[in-house]
Amino acid sequence: QVQLVESGGGLVQPGGSLSLSCTASKIIFSLYNMGWYRQAPGNQREWVARVNSEGMTRSADSVKGRFTVSRDNAKNTLDLQMNSLKPEDTAVYYCNANHPLVGKDYWGQGTQVTVSA
Repeated sequence: QVQLVESGGGLVQPGGSLSLSCTASKIIFSLYNMGWYRQAPGNQREWVARVNSEGMTRSADSVKGRFTVSRDNAKNTLDLQMNSLKPEDTAVYYCNANHPLVGKDYWGQGTQVTVSA
C-alpha cells in the first residue's frame, strides 16, 4: 500500500523557520510529480509548492521567496524548507504524489505547522 508520511511540523515564532519532509513508499517515486498543500481551519486545501518528475519547481505567490521545495529521488523524499514564517502560514501541511500520465493521486496524513508568538 502506498504511503506518504510527513514529518517536521511544530510550533514556531513568527519569522522563524521549519523544515518539513515527506517519505514515500510503494511508488516509483521518480515518476511522480510531488507537491505540498496546506489547509487552515475553515479554509479549503490550497496548493503551496511542487516539484515535478523532471525536477522543475513552482510555488504559490503567498510563499514565493520564503519556501523552497526539493526532492531526493534516491531517498524517496520530498522536502519543504520554510523561512520567514508568518501566522497566516499556520495550517496542516499535506504531501501529495501525482502520476502525470495515469492520474494516480496519493496524500499523506498531514503535519501541523503553527506560527505563533
